[in-house]
Amino acid sequence: MKTKALLLAGGLGTRLRPITETVPKCLVLVAGRPMLDYWYDALEKAGIADVLLNTHHHAEQVRAHIAETNATRALTVTEAYEPELLGSAGTVHANPDWADDADAVLIIYADNLSDVDLAALLSFHASHDDPMTMMLFHTAYPKQCGIATLEGTRIVDFVEKPEHPASDLANAGLYVVDADCWREIADRDVFDFGFDVLSHYIGKMQGFTHEGYHRDIGNHEALAHANIDAPRLFS
Repeated sequence: MKTKALLLAGGLGTRLRPITETVPKCLVLVAGRPMLDYWYDALEKAGIADVLLNTHHHAEQVRAHIAETNATRALTVTEAYEPELLGSAGTVHANPDWADDADAVLIIYADNLSDVDLAALLSFHASHDDPMTMMLFHTAYPKQCGIATLEGTRIVDFVEKPEHPASDLANAGLYVVDADCWREIADRDVFDFGFDVLSHYIGKMQGFTHEGYHRDIGNHEALAHANIDAPRLFS
């Protein structure tokens, strides 16, 4: 199964200011390494070489990092520059042909730090017939996340930031979609995965529950924890 990847990396990182006033969020250092590099490691380990990376904030810095990555790694990273941020689903809409020569696409929010085995995730996706797999993780703060309800491994309900969470299984910001599913999302011309896309696939989407480490590096507290955790997890 040929798999490509989309790394969503164009965010402003407002909660990480003042760091992100001069550094794009995706290049903020975690234990001395840019956040993007941890995902590049994971993609290489899983044998995924073709990567689409959206840029916006401090795009010139990310562009230089892409050039370095392409020169030194077994990856081909293609930039998708967005003068105005398009949103997670908007990036898919702007790049409808990306999946045409692939069987599936990994869609990854690059501001997460995770020790997920992408090969295991892809193997799970290949084992079922639904068009999408969402990676899930156990959260201590379900009211702040998108929460899934499972029957077996199929997602039968999904609610963004529920007042009364039905479980602690949260959207990890990582999906696998079949090529036809990518095209379907692109054709819908919508903005956000959480609010505009996922509801369309309830009952047609499987949940892969990651029992390991997964953290959204969204604020200074999370970054501080990640700086402590990363040397242990990614040595």
